Amino acid sequence: MDDFMLDEQGRTVRDEMRCFVREEIPADYLRSMDRDEVRFPTEIYRRFGHANLLGLRFPRALGGRGLSWFHECAAMEEVGWVGTALGCAFVMPSIVGEALFRFGTPEQQRRFLTPMLAGELVSAEALTEPRGGSDFFGAATVAEDRGDHFVLRGMKRFIVGAEGADFFLVYAKTNSDPKAAPTERLSTFLVERGPGVEVDYLYRLLGTRGGGTGRVIFREVKVPREHLLGPLHGGAQVFNRMMVAERLCSAAPMPGGMAAALQVALRYTDRRKAFGRPVRAFQGVSFQLAEANTLLDASRALIAQTARAADLEPPHLRRLVSECKKFVTEAAWRVVDLAMQTCGGIAYTEVYPLERFLRDTRIAQIWTGTSEIMSALIQHELYEELHAGPRGDFRSVEDDAMTADLSERIHDDEEMWNVYHEGATRS
Repeated sequence: MDDFMLDEQGRTVRDEMRCFVREEIPADYLRSMDRDEVRFPTEIYRRFGHANLLGLRFPRALGGRGLSWFHECAAMEEVGWVGTALGCAFVMPSIVGEALFRFGTPEQQRRFLTPMLAGELVSAEALTEPRGGSDFFGAATVAEDRGDHFVLRGMKRFIVGAEGADFFLVYAKTNSDPKAAPTERLSTFLVERGPGVEVDYLYRLLGTRGGGTGRVIFREVKVPREHLLGPLHGGAQVFNRMMVAERLCSAAPMPGGMAAALQVALRYTDRRKAFGRPVRAFQGVSFQLAEANTLLDASRALIAQTARAADLEPPHLRRLVSECKKFVTEAAWRVVDLAMQTCGGIAYTEVYPLERFLRDTRIAQIWTGTSEIMSALIQHELYEELHAGPRGDFRSVEDDAMTADLSERIHDDEEMWNVYHEGATRS
């Protein structure tokens, strides 16, 4: 983010993260991740923790820095310069930490949150199942209540960070009553890696390589009752809060990748010559880069707005965070595509990292809720807000129409037609 958008604390943490990304992450390490020679970036993750850069917004007493969502998003943008795999490793403590901070007991926070923020424990969120991604409340993984413990059985897949995880945040069905609402069926558990927890590093991913994405199988895993996170059958409460963190953390690093791709394209088009002139001299090229930078700045602005909202928690936060995730991830894809287009054929090779940016960026429109799911949420929240009444004392612009007096009559006619049509259909 630009200096004028940040206060002194924001500039300090942004510059600290920028220095870390520049000095502490070797290019050879990134290339090893992309070749799947590094299956999870444990070394860099530990460095993040030692530098006290994980979970910046959590209280100092728990291992954070007591900063805001806004400050943390400024740091996330800098991590975006090195791709989505390292970005995921960096933001996961913020996502899992949200659940522990909001719903965890003091003992759960001491045992899991504080060492995670120190880089001593790696977490992963076990949400997606083979039979459902977006159908979260249809989860088939089961936790059977045995009194002082639960027995967990089931499977999760596409779990980012699974390969390196020391513990998992797991959603499982605990209420088998067929009359129970979907939102009253699940509970959330903290499951340590151990007997019965099987992690398979299965997937050859298009991008985001080296992030430890895998399948996790729970075979009759004994989970102590004290590792139940939040209320029994209260998984929906945890999930709904987690979606704020997940979607904002999906969006916030993206401008870093956009800026990196744009920088490559700007430098290349400034040096490359065709027909006796630098390529940048042709509007067909330079206008595409102008569009890319506009999308970058618009994304930063929406992230800043949403981060402020996450700090203040207004009623329409869920809509804002869905809009942010949808717009920014789609903008990132467009920016990288434009950068490749302006550089021409060389961008399709491994001479420049644009091909990796493209492979990394594509997943962002899918994970933590697809763009289509975001649209469904946005429109739902809009109508909920409409029915709840206006958020401010706005002008009634419908009264400004030339024949505004006819609006009620037309509405009555439409209602009358609907009643008639329904009756005729039944007949």
